[in-house]
Amino acid sequence: MSRVYALNLFDVSNKDEYLAYARRSAKEVQAHGGTVVALGKFQASVVGTIEPRKVLILVEWESREAFDSYRNDPALSDLHAHRVSGTSGYIWHLFERLDDLRPILK
Repeated sequence: MSRVYALNLFDVSNKDEYLAYARRSAKEVQAHGGTVVALGKFQASVVGTIEPRKVLILVEWESREAFDSYRNDPALSDLHAHRVSGTSGYIWHLFERLDDLRPILK
């Protein structure tokens, strides 16, 4: 199984809803095989045309299956509802872990 990175970019649209998500999500992410490796607050657009989001969270998952188990766990549907209700402009992209760029540069 190959590790994957989940890039989360978003704005907080409802502080109370997002706090309800944040209070529980770190424990659940870890229980499903994920580790938060970076948190960030938007600073500046340097290159590109993507609409900036204020928050960045980067999570390393043991595998795509681990990510899917978190995302699709029926016991967490109430948790994910808080994320949806508490954010706007959500971008959630998955990236394969690479040791170097050779696979891309072939």
